[in-house]
Amino acid sequence: MQKILVLDFGGQYNQLIARRVRDNGVYAEILPYTAPIDEIKSNGYSGIIFTGGPNSVFDLSSPHYSRSILELGIPVLGICYGCQLIAWMTGGEVKTAPVSEYGKIELNLRADSKLFKGIPEKSVVWMSHTDYIAAVPEGFEITATTDNCPCAAMENEEKGVYAVQFHPEVTHSQFGKELLHNFLYEICGCAGDWQMDSFIDRTVAELKEQIGDKKVVLGLSGGVDSSVAAGLLSRAVGNQLTCVFVDHGLMRKDEGDFVEKTFTSMFEMNFVRVNCQGHFLKKLRGVTDPEEKRKIVGTEFYNVFWEQIRKENATGFFAQGTIYPDRIESGKGAGTGQSVIKTHHNKVEMPKSVKFDGIIEPLKDLFKDEVRAVGEKLGIPRELVWRQPFPGPGLSVRILGEITAEKIRLVQDADAVLRDEMDKCGYAENLSQFFAVLPDAKSVGVMGDHRTYEDIIILRAVTTDNFMTADWARIPYEILERVSSRITNEVRGINRVVYDITSKPPATVEYE
Repeated sequence: MQKILVLDFGGQYNQLIARRVRDNGVYAEILPYTAPIDEIKSNGYSGIIFTGGPNSVFDLSSPHYSRSILELGIPVLGICYGCQLIAWMTGGEVKTAPVSEYGKIELNLRADSKLFKGIPEKSVVWMSHTDYIAAVPEGFEITATTDNCPCAAMENEEKGVYAVQFHPEVTHSQFGKELLHNFLYEICGCAGDWQMDSFIDRTVAELKEQIGDKKVVLGLSGGVDSSVAAGLLSRAVGNQLTCVFVDHGLMRKDEGDFVEKTFTSMFEMNFVRVNCQGHFLKKLRGVTDPEEKRKIVGTEFYNVFWEQIRKENATGFFAQGTIYPDRIESGKGAGTGQSVIKTHHNKVEMPKSVKFDGIIEPLKDLFKDEVRAVGEKLGIPRELVWRQPFPGPGLSVRILGEITAEKIRLVQDADAVLRDEMDKCGYAENLSQFFAVLPDAKSVGVMGDHRTYEDIIILRAVTTDNFMTADWARIPYEILERVSSRITNEVRGINRVVYDITSKPPATVEYE
């Protein structure tokens, strides 16, 4: 399988670049700029892409790399900071720009180039830089300019080194997709052998060989990643797989039953469901602080899960639904020297009393949308494959104040009405996330001729591309009206429904 290296110099678009490469049918992986040259040489890359970054190349504390990487005979494409770095490494001059460029800028092509094959002489690209290449290195030709950037692209075709000051990976660059395609196919000679069907076949074959006749245990949460991992493992080893599903009673209405039915009817495996709502309610009794709730749920989930593993006398391998961004963020996928951003949510600390032959992570090379694509090809129901983000502590953080069985019922029933109406009218496709919240408050109402004093339900719905920011969703009033009417009529104990119209920031998507 051909591979492209995305060498990360601290840019915010490192994962986006890798995704754009994969969109072209070529596998890409990310390494930090601290990766040793010998590691890069030994991995057999068909091409290398230098990412952007927030630094100035003439600041000696900035990320740099040995010029020898340009002498490997592997085509290189530098983007933004990566463009300036190539100029700096090869004897060019980089200075602070008299005029910085941000946003959409018109690009003018100045020379024929394989990189710009099929791209018009004028197009719009996305710029974000305060430095510029004041003098190109010897042997390089300027291939594009803008009104304020005398070197918007340059290349040394003989050496196979190309560089662009703009960001072709973002959708704001009109022909960025075509430029990356040209680099991969016209310059690197890629064949486009990275496809989901081939990934499934190859992964299943590798799992069969790795596992042999041993057993595998997987912690199944019902989320996208663990569900797809379970599907792959089931296809590979069938009943050698045991999935342990800890149902803490804090999931959406009937979700535990749905997960059990899906995996017992569709896949060959041993499915173990641990129903323990009573245990979690006991541990959460009297607790109102959201962070304490999270800690309790996380700790008890760990305890219940590993106690069940001991009961199963599990041997062989332990499997996790780790995906590629998890490894990048935790430093595991990026090689030597990358700092840890966060410990990923699939990381499980194994107790010393439990021994396995190794850990299996069948999705470790995939991004989330690629995981969903695999799930669809495996036949996993859309409700699981396209499941919205759901907090690890479950409904405990969508119930403000103390957790009780009655409060769980209220929020589950209200949330089920909301989901049913959104699915019926098709509006769910317009939303990134939507759910019901039960605040720790009651209100006076009138039902029939009687005064009521009952709970309130808050509806929350947002749209977003990345969840770093989010806008409240403008759901049509007639839909909200139907949802409100059904909740107050069908959910015993609720007499008022309100809709949250706060964006992130200043609010967060979740309440706790």
